[in-house]
Amino acid sequence: MFRSFSGIINSAFTGQAAIGGFLGAGMKEAVRFGIARGLFSNESGLGSAPIVAAAAQTKNPVRQALVSSTGTFWDTVVVCAFTGLVIVNSFEWQNGLNGAVLTKTSFSDIPVIGPTILTIGLMTFVFSTILGWSYYGEKSIEYLIGTKAVLPYRYLWVVMVFIGSIVSLNLVWTFADITNGLMAIPNLIALLFLNKVLVSETKKYLWEENLDSE
Repeated sequence: MFRSFSGIINSAFTGQAAIGGFLGAGMKEAVRFGIARGLFSNESGLGSAPIVAAAAQTKNPVRQALVSSTGTFWDTVVVCAFTGLVIVNSFEWQNGLNGAVLTKTSFSDIPVIGPTILTIGLMTFVFSTILGWSYYGEKSIEYLIGTKAVLPYRYLWVVMVFIGSIVSLNLVWTFADITNGLMAIPNLIALLFLNKVLVSETKKYLWEENLDSE
C-alpha cells in the first residue's frame, strides 16, 4: 500500500507529469476559447441567424440556408483569417499582449491603412451586432409574450447596451460565453431530432435543381 502511494506521489512531481499537465491545460484553454470566440463570431449552432433567415422571401428553405451559410464563410474564413495573419506577422504577441490590445497594436504597425481598416471594421461589426441581436431578442420576446412586450424590451435593450459598455470586459465576455452556451445546447439537440427532415429537404432541393438545370 505504502509503495503504491509513494509511486503515485513521486510520479505526480516528475517533469513528464508537469509537461503533460501544461499541454493538457493549454489544449483545454485553446479549445475553450476557440469554440467560444467562434460561436460569438459566426453564431454557428446558436439558432439565432435563422430568425432573420425566416423573414426572407424564398421558395425553398434549403436555398435560404445555403445563402445564410455564406455569412459564416466571410466572417470566419475571410475576416478572422485576415485578422489572424496580421496579428501573427506583427509579432506583437511576443510582447505579452492579448485580446483587443493585441489586435489594435498589430494593425497600428501597418502604416496609414492599418488603423483605418481596424476602425471601419469595428464600426461595422458593432453596428451590425447591436442591430442584429436587438432584432433577435425582439422577435423572441414577441413570440413568447406578445407584441405588448416589444417596447419595454427595447428600453431594456438600450439600458443593457449602456451597462455592457461600462462594466469590466472580462465580465462581458464571461456573460456572453455563458448565454451563447445556453442557446447552443437546446438548438443542437433540436438539430439532432430534425436531422431526417434536414436531409430530406436538402435532397429534395438538390433533386429539383438538377431537374431544372436539365
